[in-house]
Order: sequence, then structure tokens, then C-alpha cells
Amino acid sequence: MADADLILALDHDNLRTARLDALIAFYEGVLGLHRGPRPPFSFGGAWLYCGESPVVHLVEVADADAGAGAGAAGEPRLSHFAFRATGLEALLGRLRAAGVAYAVNQLPGARVTQVNLRDPDGNALHLDFAG
Repeated sequence: MADADLILALDHDNLRTARLDALIAFYEGVLGLHRGPRPPFSFGGAWLYCGESPVVHLVEVADADAGAGAGAAGEPRLSHFAFRATGLEALLGRLRAAGVAYAVNQLPGARVTQVNLRDPDGNALHLDFAG
């Protein structure tokens, strides 16, 4: 088995934030994820689920440790993450209602529509719609 065969799917993204409630509200209210079980860590946070899978892990940090996708000194910064999605028109309606800026693009050479946006902490993400 080649090394590439070991990767099956994206499991989750872990985001550090000083605005835990705002990010929970965004990922639940705008993107339709739901809060679910999380281990009893010694620090605050939330796990947001897509179906039965916890796909976004939020870690609560002090203001000085947070920032637009920034980790503590020496930690990598998040470029973006993406979800496969359905219901393009419904999503666009929710984004407009929430006042969230977004851009819609066609993926070159593929029949995929991408909706690019940022969460309340400035993390970049896109939702991919086949068709």
C-alpha cells in the first residue's frame, strides 16, 4: 500500500478562538452544523458535528492567543478548509440573511461551484457544490 492510500478523508479542523460563542453561532446558524459530545478537556471549547462526525473542533483561548487563524508563536496558521455540501441556494440565502460576505466561483475544469467565505474569526473556508 502506498502512503497516499492511508489518507481516507478529512477528519476535522481544530480552530483556536477567543470568540467561542460567535463561532458556535456561525457554524450552527449559518452552515448548519450542530454541537455535540466533546471529551471533558481541562480547557473550554466545543465540537461541531456534520451528521455523526465532529468536523470542527473549537478550542477557547485568551484574546492574546487568538487572531485571524493564528496559533501561538511557532504554530502553523490555517490557510482554509472545505466542506462538500448540498443546497447551494439555501446556503446563499442564509449567508445573505446573516450579512456574511461571500464569493461564488466555478472550479476550473470541474463541475463544482465553490462558495468562499470567512468565519467570525477570519478563518477562510469554502463549500463545494457538485453539478
